[in-house]
Amino acid sequence: MLIRKETESDIPVIRTIVTEAMRLLPQASGTEADIVDRLRADDALTLSLVAEDQGEVVGHLAASMARIGESSGWGLIGPLAVLPSRHREGIGSALMAEAIARLRTFCKGAALVGDPGYYRRFGFRAFPGLRVGEVPPQFVLALPFEAVEPAGELIHHAAFGLSQDG
Repeated sequence: MLIRKETESDIPVIRTIVTEAMRLLPQASGTEADIVDRLRADDALTLSLVAEDQGEVVGHLAASMARIGESSGWGLIGPLAVLPSRHREGIGSALMAEAIARLRTFCKGAALVGDPGYYRRFGFRAFPGLRVGEVPPQFVLALPFEAVEPAGELIHHAAFGLSQDG
């Protein structure tokens, strides 16, 4: 399997993968593929990685820059999506490992909103005071790359459609 940057020809399949994968999650809004498109249109995709297996794109990970409180320089991971027919093959893990390695070179840390049971394996955890609106705090996770404990509101790019200051 190859993890690489997206190309323009990958965009339609990325939309399909994100839409199909997110349909399985009860918290999904159905707008996740649109979020990726808006981030791309605003040149705000810090990372847009695809997992390719035997010439077929089977997974995608998006990352954009974020702020936690007054602290800028955080990489926000999401969405992470794998074709449902390819779940439990390590594709999401491979995308996450590559994203973390790349973000480590220029970010203070990585943050996301997601299942702590899944993301804990990569070192993500909840921190007191780290929050996103009304999201239960156990789902707001961070992986600091520096000796800084994140605290404050996790401010996403406007493409996420969250009413935030930032």
